[in-house]
Amino acid sequence: MAKTMIRGRIYALIAIIVAMLSSVSVLAHGMSDADKQRAIEAGLPDYLVLGAGHMLTGYDHLLFLFGVVFFLSRFSDIVKFITAFTVGHSIILVFATLYFVQANYFLIDAVIALTVCYKGFENLGGFKRYFSVGSPNLMYMVFGFGLIHGFGLSTRLQQLPMGEGSIVMKILAFNVGVELGQIAALSAMLALLAGWRKTASFKRFSVMANTLLVIIGGLLFLHQLHGYQHTEFADNFPVNNDDHAHIHEDMAAEAKSNILDRYPRRIISPQSSQHDQGPHEHGDGAYHSH
Repeated sequence: MAKTMIRGRIYALIAIIVAMLSSVSVLAHGMSDADKQRAIEAGLPDYLVLGAGHMLTGYDHLLFLFGVVFFLSRFSDIVKFITAFTVGHSIILVFATLYFVQANYFLIDAVIALTVCYKGFENLGGFKRYFSVGSPNLMYMVFGFGLIHGFGLSTRLQQLPMGEGSIVMKILAFNVGVELGQIAALSAMLALLAGWRKTASFKRFSVMANTLLVIIGGLLFLHQLHGYQHTEFADNFPVNNDDHAHIHEDMAAEAKSNILDRYPRRIISPQSSQHDQGPHEHGDGAYHSH
């Protein structure tokens, strides 16, 4: 019975991770066209909903938070570290958006993916095992990573047309929505982990879960770098089927032009006989001579 419950919880965790990764594009969890359209005339409640939704589909943010709370069992520790993360990302989210501080969001998300790798590596005792040193101060690291995550959130918010009204209030409403989404996600994570900590398999599960964090973080890092190449070197990387089709159309047009150049056309007067014409065609694309 106990093994069945443990297996069920593992499947639940895998389902959560799969849902987070499949809920949005793996390359970037950007603002959809629907979100951008809704933001044109959106009020403060709409920005609150957008913020909550973006956090709940922000797989990289959620994976990092999962790593942070993985070994935390005391409520005071959870509040302390999550507050540090929240303060960090809130400061940058507000000020970077307000002052239009921008960067390529694929690069920012690549760094965020590395924070996921870092937390999994730390949870596995990687610093002591491979470098024979203690882990850096977790409070400072969580706050610093919060700044990076906040910049990532800001790059998404800046994709929205803020329209008329108080931009500051809209930014704050979006941030409040982010916090509400974070609370909802953390509640689910803590409920899941609380049950597992009471089982004998938690240690084995912890190794598997944190190794998975490192692997997924690494894959996300590579995906984000690939997305960066598409945005910065768009001419070398057609990003959709239409672009790919247009390239082939251009190639076909160029090939047809080369064929026409081989057969210079003669201007035929009405009095001229058809038998005097050089190579020509009658609209069917078949060139011939009389």
